[in-house]
Amino acid sequence: MPPIRLGLDVSQHQLTWEELLERVRFGEQAGFEGAWVFDHFTPLYGDRKGPCLEGWTLLAGLAAATSRIRLGALVTGVTYRHPSVLAAEAITVDHVSGGRLEIGMGAAWHQAEHAELGIPFPPVRERAERLEEAVQVMRTLMTRDGASFKGRHYHLDRATYRPRPVQKPHPPIWIGASGEQLMLPIVGRQADAWHAFGSADSLERKSRVVDEAARQAGRDPASIVRSTSLSLSQPWDRVRRQVDALERAGFSYLVVSWPSEGRGRLEEFVEKVKPEIAARV
Repeated sequence: MPPIRLGLDVSQHQLTWEELLERVRFGEQAGFEGAWVFDHFTPLYGDRKGPCLEGWTLLAGLAAATSRIRLGALVTGVTYRHPSVLAAEAITVDHVSGGRLEIGMGAAWHQAEHAELGIPFPPVRERAERLEEAVQVMRTLMTRDGASFKGRHYHLDRATYRPRPVQKPHPPIWIGASGEQLMLPIVGRQADAWHAFGSADSLERKSRVVDEAARQAGRDPASIVRSTSLSLSQPWDRVRRQVDALERAGFSYLVVSWPSEGRGRLEEFVEKVKPEIAARV
């Protein structure tokens, strides 16, 4: 079993740039492997008129203001940007960060946000198709000159984008997905890492769907990193038991949610629980 890695969710609801930077720098100093923002244009809770900085330009700013921690958006809605544009943004952030980017992608879900901003929101099957094609477009554009791709929704015509990413062949591509019929098979075919929510039992069941899809695509299921979120808003013994259950289910990357109780609760986790997780072999 691979060692458990820890990321920190610093989702930008209701936060200023200064507050976000403080959170990410705290995560870097505390030894978290990654810091994760989200890809929405309005807060998901609290004051609808509160601040919510755009995810990919935010990643570039955080990349320039940090030195070690890896960075990503969990996850980027495929409906918001053409994948060729996203590939160029991702390569730029990879260079600004010195090769610390994780590319998180998903089919998008926030229909009300799309309607408010005038962004088309296709049916779920089309969004799933677009997600898989987008991953293929991005991977192709990040690794080839004169790249061509002809899909149902996207195409490339002898396209070249330079520079190449710092990370070779490209930054890891994460897919956030839960749907067993459409989405998890895409994870098995395309993802370097998979992020999902749910109980350890449900995640273990869904993981078997990913495994089967990977095998059918000629991939080693063990090559796909399994990731889920970890809440700190419960007693530490329950947090420890949850970590144990997720590890048994095969999940080796845990994204720690910034606790509603505040930074003090996170500092207590760093002091009391995080060293125990790091000591596991």
